[in-house]
Amino acid sequence: MKFIRPILLFLAIILTPTISISQNNIQRYIESLKKDSLFINSITGIMVMNSNGKVIASWNEDMPMLTASTMKCVTTAIALKVLKPDYKFKTQLGYTGFIENGVLYGDLYIVGGADPTLGSFDSLAIPKDSLFLSWSNALTREGITRINGHIVADDRFFEDEIIPSSWSWGNLGPYYGSAASGLSFYENIQHLTLIPGKNIGDYTHIKEIFPQIPNMQYNNGVYTSGSNTPIRTSYRASNLSRVGSLSGSIPLNRDSSIITVSNKFPHLSCAMEFQKYLNNLKIYSLPDILDAKTIKSASLYELTIINETESAPIQSIVNVTNRISNNFYAETLFKMVAKKITGVGSYDSAKVAFNREMEDLTLGTFGYYQEDGSGLSRQNYISAKFMTNFFYKMKQLDIFESFYESLPHPGGEGTLKNVLAKVPYSEKSKIRAKSGSLSGVRCYSGYVNKGRGEYLTFTIFTNNFTAKTSEMQVGIEGFMNELLKYKN
Repeated sequence: MKFIRPILLFLAIILTPTISISQNNIQRYIESLKKDSLFINSITGIMVMNSNGKVIASWNEDMPMLTASTMKCVTTAIALKVLKPDYKFKTQLGYTGFIENGVLYGDLYIVGGADPTLGSFDSLAIPKDSLFLSWSNALTREGITRINGHIVADDRFFEDEIIPSSWSWGNLGPYYGSAASGLSFYENIQHLTLIPGKNIGDYTHIKEIFPQIPNMQYNNGVYTSGSNTPIRTSYRASNLSRVGSLSGSIPLNRDSSIITVSNKFPHLSCAMEFQKYLNNLKIYSLPDILDAKTIKSASLYELTIINETESAPIQSIVNVTNRISNNFYAETLFKMVAKKITGVGSYDSAKVAFNREMEDLTLGTFGYYQEDGSGLSRQNYISAKFMTNFFYKMKQLDIFESFYESLPHPGGEGTLKNVLAKVPYSEKSKIRAKSGSLSGVRCYSGYVNKGRGEYLTFTIFTNNFTAKTSEMQVGIEGFMNELLKYKN
């Protein structure tokens, strides 16, 4: 009998963590999800930590899973850490040769520094016309009235690989498939204006393209459909050749339809649109746009630099990236971190650089594999434990406030606007998180502000579900509601 009490005490000690987790409201809700047929027929990873780093709820937390756009949190946080919130991208204008009697006997170079906002329509960017005006003013200051040479698009700041190798072919053409370039322009997208035919079944006509790509060919397979039908179009393109293929339909009763596609030659578009701008000012150059990668180009040291354009600070770029889930900005930040750490702006060097950062944060790389910056790749895998620990680590860095403020909240502007619609704003706005969605994938990761400087850090990943996303969302939002109810 004398051994019973020590044995009971020992059992109480080893069982205490499990009991404390199972008795809180979040873990009880997770247990209910384990009985929900929607979640039984999918893979779910969950982890929740309190301000002290203690795990208070979990399920499959060690299982690496697809992250979708929650990967942008890793990209943006590391970009803030490495580059610093006030970092600005730079684009330079320079020339070779000499100027005589107002004529530049040489080439004019637009030298990219990977600015993702160059020519962007976003409010944080310099408007395109203002950008081109500043460049043309630089020519005027130099006394240049004609260019007896070419305009050269120089995107050599990054390696020549505008498309991540792991992106699926179907994701390359749509606007969200825009990837980073050493010289980006107009967020690396194009707007194509299509005019329907006179009769159902007639092929459409491409009326207008902006921005244009020199010598680009478009195979237009979009036909005219009935008056009450929706717009259904798809676009296929790569950086292997200047050919784009359109298919689908637009309705008969519309004067025109604008479709948005990705631009795999943004550096050439930038040079071509600036050339058109200069032509309107009667500052002419030789007609062909040259690509610095395909000619014997001057180095930056051989150029006479006459203008430098700066982007908004990356704090502002990170805010846009996380709030509206901008793939293009995320990919640029991913490669820019690589450029800063390794000197090479490529996807391979980015993976090396980010692994080094994880080691520096003492997170290691167990449960972490990052293939791109945006989360579009289906070769990104992170466990709920790693992601939650990553968010927890961010709280200990001096960039935490910048990172935290970049995350959207339910009911606010951005991708979480319609989340927890029935919960009072004063409560749901305590959540700051990033969502992620792919086919069969729905994810959230972020913070819950519990007051007095205390935060819950959480991750919920769902993969491989066959139900509608809206059906899965009910259970996910129920989990998020329990986070709000939790008492420390």
